[in-house]
Amino acid sequence: MITYRTPATVQRDGHLLAASLDVEWTKNYRIPDGNVPFCWSITWLHLPKTPSPPPEEFAFTSFYVSGPGQTQELIHSADQAITTMLEKADLIIGHQVSSDLAILRNASERPLASVQALRERWHDRKNTPALAKRTVVDSRYDVGNVLAGTSRRLVDVCGELALDVTQPELARQSMTALHRDGWLGDQDPEARERITVLNLRHGLSAAYVAARATGRLHWTGTVNVNRILHDQLTGHGIDWPKSPTFQALL
Repeated sequence: MITYRTPATVQRDGHLLAASLDVEWTKNYRIPDGNVPFCWSITWLHLPKTPSPPPEEFAFTSFYVSGPGQTQELIHSADQAITTMLEKADLIIGHQVSSDLAILRNASERPLASVQALRERWHDRKNTPALAKRTVVDSRYDVGNVLAGTSRRLVDVCGELALDVTQPELARQSMTALHRDGWLGDQDPEARERITVLNLRHGLSAAYVAARATGRLHWTGTVNVNRILHDQLTGHGIDWPKSPTFQALL
């Protein structure tokens, strides 16, 4: 298993602790429940309790399979990490997080207590006061108050809110092909790192969107999410942000 992580995030006075989950999986529409997760991350941010610009510091945990035989280990690690989210995060975020949780559950060979607990909390989120502790906010379904357009694809939502989330990782091929051919086939570290960064970008930008919709963040002008990723990932063993392709986005 390939793991990236920063030191654990703790509560900070005057701030809410937000955790954003994102899961990537291979897509197989021919077999019922045939989608296979291969990468997940949780991004942790401190959000001021009064509206402020997006925080540029974040912590993260990221897991990626070394090969096809590690699916169950990956799923178990995600369930364990969700336990920590449920215990510590004031705000739990995901983009269509119900799909991420369903993929983990359907691919697992055993029950996942924390995945199920978060699924139940997601289904009950409309009955939870917006400022209550342990609130779940879905950046696909719960952000209509700050949007005028109809698309709820994360890239479109970010575009409407002036979050620059350009994705150079997918310029040449789909994520499924990049994982299958580039990583599982050729064992090319750059292929794996491209998807890792893509996954972290999804989690971070979903957190910004959710926090904007709940009144915790506000900004004017364009926020370059790739620059924030570059600055925070430097020194953590992920080389893709150092590439000329990525540097051109900064």
